[in-house]
Amino acid sequence: MRIVFMGSPEFALPTLRGLIDSDHEIVGVVAQPNRPAGRGRSMRMPPAAALAVEHGLALLQPGNINTDDSLEALRILRPEALVVAAYGQIMKQPLLDIPARGALNVHASLLPRHRGAAPSVGALLAGDDETGVTIQEVVLKLDAGPIVAQRRLAISDDDTTGSLNEKLSVLGAELLIEVLPEWERGEVDAIPQDEEEATFSASVKRDDAVIDWSMSAVEVWRRVKAYAPWPVATTTVDGEPLRILEAWPAEAGAGREPGVVIKLPDRSDLPPGAGFAVTCGAGALVIVRAQRAGKRPLSGAELLRGYSTLMGRRLG
Repeated sequence: MRIVFMGSPEFALPTLRGLIDSDHEIVGVVAQPNRPAGRGRSMRMPPAAALAVEHGLALLQPGNINTDDSLEALRILRPEALVVAAYGQIMKQPLLDIPARGALNVHASLLPRHRGAAPSVGALLAGDDETGVTIQEVVLKLDAGPIVAQRRLAISDDDTTGSLNEKLSVLGAELLIEVLPEWERGEVDAIPQDEEEATFSASVKRDDAVIDWSMSAVEVWRRVKAYAPWPVATTTVDGEPLRILEAWPAEAGAGREPGVVIKLPDRSDLPPGAGFAVTCGAGALVIVRAQRAGKRPLSGAELLRGYSTLMGRRLG
C-alpha cells in the first residue's frame, strides 16, 4: 500500500520506523517545519523529518498542510492511505479526501477518553490507573473517528508524561503494524466512539505548571508527573524559580498554611533523596528532587543542605 506518513516529534518515530521496515511503500513524510531550538536557537529539524531524510524519503514540511500548494504536493504522491502520529496540525476535509483508502491515526489514549493534543498529561492529571493507544480512522472532528484497535497500558506511580509517551509510542507502532493489513483488506469493523464518554486534553502552556499549594498534595503530585519533562512543575522561593522534578504525597502539615517548607514526616517508606516537605491544601508534598534557577538538579536532601534558611519558608 502506498502510504504518506504524517508526524513530527519523538512519539512519531517508532511508527515511522515500523512502516519503513514493513512491506508498505512509504511515498512521503509530512512533518512540521524546522524551528529554532536550544540555547543557540539554531534551526532544528523535527525528529520524524530527520528520520525521513536519513532514509531518503520524500519530505514535505509546509507551514499549513491545508493550502492548495500543500494539497497538490500530496496528490502528486498518490497515497492510498495516510498514517498520522502526533503530526501537530489540524487536517481539513480536502486533505482527508486525497487517500483512496483513508487515514489512520495513532493516538496515545483509550479514546474517547483524552482526545486532544496532550492525552498523557490528561491521564496523569485525572489520576487514571491505566491509559493505552488507539488506532482510529481520521475524520474531520478531532480524534472522533471510529476505533480500529486499542491496547491498554497500566500507569505506575513513577510514570511521567515523558515515560508514558515513550512506552505508548512503541505500543502504538506495534498495534498499527499489526492491524494495518486487515484494515487495508477491509476486514476491520471500526467501532464508532461514544460521544457521551469523550473528554478533552488541551495543549499544555507554561503557566499550567505553576504550582498552586492550596491544592491537595495528591493533586500537586499529579502535576509534577504530568508536566515532566515539560514545562516542569515550578514554584518560587525568594522570588526565584524552583523546579520540582520528583515528589511524593504524604499526610503531614495539618493546620499549617499551604506552601510552607516543613520537616519530613516520620515515615520509613519515603523515597531515597527526600529532604523536606511542603504543606498543601490537604497533606504535604515530599520533595525528592528539585532544581534552583541556573543550578543543576539536586535531591531534596542535597538542596536542603545547601540552603540552610529554606526550612519554614513559604513558597510560591
